[in-house]
Amino acid sequence: MPIWNGRQLQRRMTDPLKTLSPTPTLPYANSPAPRAHTNTSLMPWSSHLSSTSTPSPTRRWHIPSLRLIEQSVRRVVRRRQSLLTCLFILGMGLSCLLLVRHIHRRGDKYTLVFERENLQQIWRWEVASGHHPSEVPVPQPIGLSSAIINPTLSSKPSHPLRPQTIITPGGLHTNAGGPKRYYLDIPESATDLAHPSRPMAGSIADLDIIKSYCDFDSRKYVRDCLEVLRVAGGLDNGHRLRLGDLDKWKYLYLEDERGNDSLSLKPLDASNAHAPVAPDGQGLRKKRGAEWEPPLSLPAPHIPKPFVALPSPCDDDYPRVFHMFWTGPFTDKPYTALLSFLYTQNTGTHLPRDHETNVCRPKFWFWINPGPAASVPNPSAYRDMFDELKNNPWSAPFLHPRFQDIIYFKLWNVTDQLDNTPELKDEWRSFPTLFNSGGHKFEVPKPNHNGTALLAMTQKKKGDIYNRVGSQSADTVDKLSTVMSDMARFLLCHRYGGVYLDADNLLLRDWEELWGWKGAFAYRWSRLPDYNTAILRMHKHSALGTFLFRTALKNDLNFHPMEITKYLNDAHLQDLLFRLPDALFDPAWLSIEIPYQRERPPQPVFDKFEEFFDTPVQSSAAPSALGFDGFFKGAYCYHWHNSYWTPFDRARNWPDLGPRFSPQVTEKASGNNDEDLPDLNWSTVMKRTFEAYIRGERPNMYGEWIQ
Repeated sequence: MPIWNGRQLQRRMTDPLKTLSPTPTLPYANSPAPRAHTNTSLMPWSSHLSSTSTPSPTRRWHIPSLRLIEQSVRRVVRRRQSLLTCLFILGMGLSCLLLVRHIHRRGDKYTLVFERENLQQIWRWEVASGHHPSEVPVPQPIGLSSAIINPTLSSKPSHPLRPQTIITPGGLHTNAGGPKRYYLDIPESATDLAHPSRPMAGSIADLDIIKSYCDFDSRKYVRDCLEVLRVAGGLDNGHRLRLGDLDKWKYLYLEDERGNDSLSLKPLDASNAHAPVAPDGQGLRKKRGAEWEPPLSLPAPHIPKPFVALPSPCDDDYPRVFHMFWTGPFTDKPYTALLSFLYTQNTGTHLPRDHETNVCRPKFWFWINPGPAASVPNPSAYRDMFDELKNNPWSAPFLHPRFQDIIYFKLWNVTDQLDNTPELKDEWRSFPTLFNSGGHKFEVPKPNHNGTALLAMTQKKKGDIYNRVGSQSADTVDKLSTVMSDMARFLLCHRYGGVYLDADNLLLRDWEELWGWKGAFAYRWSRLPDYNTAILRMHKHSALGTFLFRTALKNDLNFHPMEITKYLNDAHLQDLLFRLPDALFDPAWLSIEIPYQRERPPQPVFDKFEEFFDTPVQSSAAPSALGFDGFFKGAYCYHWHNSYWTPFDRARNWPDLGPRFSPQVTEKASGNNDEDLPDLNWSTVMKRTFEAYIRGERPNMYGEWIQ
């Protein structure tokens, strides 16, 4: 409180809460009287407080009016509420608009062009041909009124500890009418054998059981899946540590020669008898603007025959052929893929060439597109292809007579392939482009009716997307050849049968039991419920192949694996192309992408695919110490995902096969005294292991020496 001459100043104060008008008394008589405020909306934001003292002039404090503050706050709140209401209404309107557009676009994305009768015919044909050796039922929207006899399922239980298989809910179970199955005992862990034995000829893998132990949707770990595949497949020879009863893991079986005389019809589950169908009342949704396909004209179904009933080890209806597609010069990538084939498959290279055998030897057909994907080979292309193969050190060893009748090099000609595919030959030329990947189209000219090249004659800059021949780096990926390969795999499997492999795959074990399973399959796209067709098995001239080609034709020739998923899902045929867990062919994928898989990853542990070629220093002791046996043992294949430009072996980047198969390269390399790297990457260990077998310095994974 201010002091003047020792006296406390007196103050005259006006309570702003009680006196709003007039203003407090002013000290000067000649000051003009303020105007009375009668409208509260025009009140000032503060009230004047005066104090007088003699001789000090009046001092004023501006104290806010609480009522005015309250009114101001209310105005702000009302305005904010109005603004939020407007934003909410606007958001709801936009949401409704987006929902309507989504529904409209979704209608445009339906791919179905086959009516129910055609789909029923496809199911009946595939099951009758023995192409559905699974307990998965026929989906309910197919509308079958009675069960189909399945000649590959046994009605007599032969696996008392068989786990509950994973099947889709609803649908009609097929009627078991096949030969009795004898599930093979898990081999004893013999300590006197250094290598596992070859699978028994004619053995078959029960993919329903494999899926029950490996399915991602059931949160199965890849590590556990590989142990089941390894132990029950007899690959842990002499190294088994797992104790206890392992009979529940048995997934390999043989078929009896005789079929079952008595058939047991499995009735439709009562809970599914009145299952609701889609809103259109039929359970099927046709592609917008497309016409229904006419009734199918299919050949007679194949007659399923057990292996023991075949007149010869090989079944002509199911050739054991691996296909691989390649564009551009032969490099270390297809070289190593072919070596993995020779190292793991039962090709007979450990026996004299004229040796009689009771097993079916697999073949490898390597398809080469010599030029850009949009071009057509010239008349001398076949001769030119073999001239290049002879002069290329990576490919020349496979022309050796020892590999005759095992590895075949074939010229890829897309015009010839399309013209010899009945489902496409009359209509494929009407499309502006053959290159469509997931809706992204590359508009390039195509061959004319004479088969001559119509590739644009204008000069393009070197290395553009239309003139690329193979992928030289991450920045110059040959996209057109990638799109072409999406189509090529279906053409090859439909025309010739067999299994297609992308070039970035290495075979890790004998495929005998997969050849024995007569269904079609691909594998899962990691965590997504889509197909990855990097590995694809289909049968020649099958009803499933006819469906896929006719559907792709009505969807702009789009063969991207995710589009294949749509085709099959829209038609409820997805169970005819069995979607295997990716642990069998791509065991690193889930642990790279899924956090919970990293808690218990498989061996080896990769955080990214590039670590196959560049193993981290912290774990770089493992490749040399563990070798081939420590690399995803149990898996049938390893897909290393691109990196075509990274060498398998940086220190010895040449085909090191010895004087028998690559004498010129061996003589040239003998003068190379460069020191090896201190730590070997996994890719280097795999390549050198395969090469040591071809040189005759070590046996293959089954203890067989090359002859």
